[in-house]
Amino acid sequence: MFGLVAPGLILSGPILHNAAMQTHRDRLSPRLLLQMGGLGFASGLPLYLTFFTLQQWLSESHVSLRTIGGAALVGLPYLLKFLWAPLLDRLPPGPLARLGRRRGWMLPIQGALSLSIVVLAQYDPVQALAGVFATACVLAFFSASQDIVIDAWRIESFAPALQAAALGAYSWGYRIAMLCSGAGAIWLAARLGWHRSLLVMAGLSLVGPSLALAVREPAIAAEATGIGWRMALRRRVTDPFRDLLGRRDAWLMILFVLLANLGTQLADSMAYPFYHALGFAPTAVASANGVPSLAAALAGAAASGLLVARLGLGRSLILTACVQMLSILLYVALAGAGAQFALLFAKVTLEGFAEVLAATTFATYLSRLCSLDYTATQFALLSSLAPVAWRTLGGTTGFLADWLGWTGFYLLTVAACLPGIAIMLVLLRRHPGGVPARP
Repeated sequence: MFGLVAPGLILSGPILHNAAMQTHRDRLSPRLLLQMGGLGFASGLPLYLTFFTLQQWLSESHVSLRTIGGAALVGLPYLLKFLWAPLLDRLPPGPLARLGRRRGWMLPIQGALSLSIVVLAQYDPVQALAGVFATACVLAFFSASQDIVIDAWRIESFAPALQAAALGAYSWGYRIAMLCSGAGAIWLAARLGWHRSLLVMAGLSLVGPSLALAVREPAIAAEATGIGWRMALRRRVTDPFRDLLGRRDAWLMILFVLLANLGTQLADSMAYPFYHALGFAPTAVASANGVPSLAAALAGAAASGLLVARLGLGRSLILTACVQMLSILLYVALAGAGAQFALLFAKVTLEGFAEVLAATTFATYLSRLCSLDYTATQFALLSSLAPVAWRTLGGTTGFLADWLGWTGFYLLTVAACLPGIAIMLVLLRRHPGGVPARP
């Protein structure tokens, strides 16, 4: 997010599309879908290793709850990635430049990510807690950096009309990877120990470097050289922000990015305390979140591409918000019915479908907002802005649930979905697809 560009270097110039690359961007072959799914797997695998699985490992090592709570700070690079994204929007140094602007960064970052998991596997939280935290932070940094480069590669490699389908394939790989590094890693740890379990995860992460060598570099003009550091700084740091903020109704666009998923984010923040308050056993919650929930999530990713193709992007965002509201209303139904497993199962399954449907469609919208000249920087900035409202207001959810009761709280989160819908309706009236045009 906040990266600086090295003196004397300048970023890429205009996008060059020859006939072959234009054909590549305008078609979606099975090979490209598999590659996109593989890159989704590479992105999703480290996430739980720096969050859920890490917390489970610390819990089994009898680390204090306060320390485990502090482990949430390990994920800060995912929020701050816009700081160094401008650096990744220029050619990498040395021989890596031969691979191109995207693959040249992708390969070393993914290699460092795999190595970080291997190093993490060498530690024991009981003996070297500081080493675990430090390595997990390094892993999160390389994971966030990988996300920057993969998002930029996707936006530059697929035509706008194919972004939703590409993101659908990406989401499939991402969800499968989360299952591997979450439940899979914990299952392996119970049988082989954490050291061997993490080494298996490091082996799976090699999907990333393998794909960095296999995928095709987007057709981007080679960087020019000989321009001073001030010009380079302006082209890679200042211009991407000006490009976004200089559009008509830019403030509405940013407000939509901030509020689009707020209702669901607030509702899900209290999901597990809510289930516990109703009397659901942890095993019942885990069972409801099993394979059917994963299948629903994969269906949501696939449905997003079809929805955008049929309805257009802006209308699809409104419809996905309505599906999310329906999912939240099942919280209200549970609050009235009590610990009914069938209703819990329906809630979790619909939630899996609705959230991935909405997330994939929303990521397509963010991709559509990005200029091909500043892909990495702008997508990193927008995706970092998206959770700001939730991160800011999320601390009030416990107070609100206690004050309003579960029914009142979840009705409030349903209402929190409405501002995003209203803003998109205004954007749709003013701009095709709800995407403000560049100046």
